[in-house]
Amino acid sequence: FIESVCTDATLLEENIRTVKVRTPDYKSMDSEVAFNDFNQRRANYASVYESLQDDEGSYLQVFNSKKFVVHNMRGYLPLKVVHFVMNLHTLPRTFYLTRHGQSEYNLLGKIGGDSGLSPNGIEYAKRLAHYAETVIGRVETKDEKTGETTCIKMKPARLWTSTLRRTKETAQFIQKNNSFEAKWDNGDCVDWVQFRPMARRNLDELYAGMCDGMTYKEIEQRFPDEFLRRQSDKLAYRYPRGESYMDVTLRLEPLAHEMERTREPLLMIGHQGILRILYAYFMGLSRSEAPYVAIPLNHVIVLSPHAYGCHEERICLMDKTEMLKDGQDEPVTSMPMKAMANKLKYDGNNNIRSSPSSQEEEDAILNAPSC
Repeated sequence: FIESVCTDATLLEENIRTVKVRTPDYKSMDSEVAFNDFNQRRANYASVYESLQDDEGSYLQVFNSKKFVVHNMRGYLPLKVVHFVMNLHTLPRTFYLTRHGQSEYNLLGKIGGDSGLSPNGIEYAKRLAHYAETVIGRVETKDEKTGETTCIKMKPARLWTSTLRRTKETAQFIQKNNSFEAKWDNGDCVDWVQFRPMARRNLDELYAGMCDGMTYKEIEQRFPDEFLRRQSDKLAYRYPRGESYMDVTLRLEPLAHEMERTREPLLMIGHQGILRILYAYFMGLSRSEAPYVAIPLNHVIVLSPHAYGCHEERICLMDKTEMLKDGQDEPVTSMPMKAMANKLKYDGNNNIRSSPSSQEEEDAILNAPSC
C-alpha cells in the first residue's frame, strides 16, 4: 500500500487550486466553487477514513511530501517503487530538451562517432546560450496593472550534457561562472553556481557498435541483413556489438528518477535517440512509439509535467533555411509510418492532431538522425 497524508494547509490549498480544480469533474466550473466543493469532498472522506496499521502488511506512508515511513517492505520491485516515490514532489518543474548543434558527422551522413560541431552547429550553440541566459535562467516580475517588468533576477538552473564532444561544444557559450545565494523549498540557503555543467555518460547516444561512423548507405551495402532487421523492428534491434533502444531505456532509468527529483529548470543537451526515450516517458507514449518521435535539430523542446499529463512547447532557434543540407537522410522505412506519425502530433492543448506538418514529417535536415 501507498498512503499519502497531507496536513499542511498551505500545501493542501496550493495542490487543490493547481491540480484538483482542473480535473474533468470541475470542467467549466468557477474555480472558487470547485475549490469549496473539493474541500467538502475531503471532509466527507476524512469522516470515515482510517489510516494504515502495521498489521495490514507492507506499506509506504508519505507525510506532506517530506516525511516517509516504510514498513515491512522487501524485494526488488517494492523497493524500486519506494525509491521512485521518494523522488517525487509537488513543485512545478520544467525541462528544456535539445539536440546538440549540427555536427561534422551530420554533414557527412555518418551516425555515431565523436565529431565536433559544424559552422551551423557553432551558430546554434551561440543562440542556445542566449536563450539559456535570457529565458531559462531568469525570472521576471511584472506589475499586475501595467504589465511592465519591474524586476529581473536569476533563478537556479541546471545544465546536463552527454560525455561526447558535440554536446559539450554546444554548451560552450553558456555562462557557467555566475554564482548567487539560492533558497530551497525547505528553507535552506546554498551558494548556487548557475548552469554548472554535468556530463553524464548515460546521456551518450545509442552506440552503433560495428556500424559506428558509417552512413546508412554503407550499412545497407556491408551489412544488408542487419539493415533489414533494423527496418523491421527498430525498438528491439541491437547493432552488432552495440546497443538497442531497449538497452538505452534501461540505462536511462536512474536519470529519469533524478529528473523527477529535480526542482530547478533543467537544460539537457543530448542526442536524438536519448531524447526520444525521455520525451516518450514524460509524454506518456508507448515504448514502440519512442523510436519514431521527431526531435529536430535547432529546436528546444520545453516539457512541463503536471498531474494529468505534460505540457509541450517547441521553440525553433535556427530555421532550416539558415542551414545547408546535412546529407544524413535516415532510410525511409526506418522513419515512422504515416499512421504512427499522426499519433505523435499534438496541438497547443496537448490534443492529437489529425495529420503532421510536412516539415516535421519530411524534413531531412532538421530531423537528421543520430542512430
